[in-house]
Amino acid sequence: MKNFITKEGLKKLKEELNILKKKKRQEIAKRIGEAKEMGDLSENAEYAEAKEAQSLNEQQIAELEQTIRETALIEETRNKTANETTIVQIGSTVTVKNNGQTKCFTIVGSSEANPSQGKVSNESPLGAAFLNHKIGDDIEVKTPGGTVKYKIIKIE
Repeated sequence: MKNFITKEGLKKLKEELNILKKKKRQEIAKRIGEAKEMGDLSENAEYAEAKEAQSLNEQQIAELEQTIRETALIEETRNKTANETTIVQIGSTVTVKNNGQTKCFTIVGSSEANPSQGKVSNESPLGAAFLNHKIGDDIEVKTPGGTVKYKIIKIE
């Protein structure tokens, strides 16, 4: 299953990968070199720690590279006549009413989800409930605390 990501999210992943490949690799190589100069490697804790850090860094690099390969970029699709889309899709920002309060949610891929920032995963119950609906639709989302009702008032 493809993971979806925004241009901003992909940029952040690539920046993180660049830091791990360039800066962190150099720092670890320096630590390994300094530890080698200390002598006997069999009883050298600094060398063992540096090699462990190198292994973890390479693992993170491999995971990020795989994530980047397996992600699908969210394409922004807007109406030509307005700054709104007609249906909720991944990448949409949805403005809803709930108990008289207005809330905004952006539907993103699971790797970018951050509910405290209003970014909900397309795989979450809330995100999945909004998908493929249009302005004016009433949505019911089943939560552990009961059913929550939303009315879509804007889609960007």
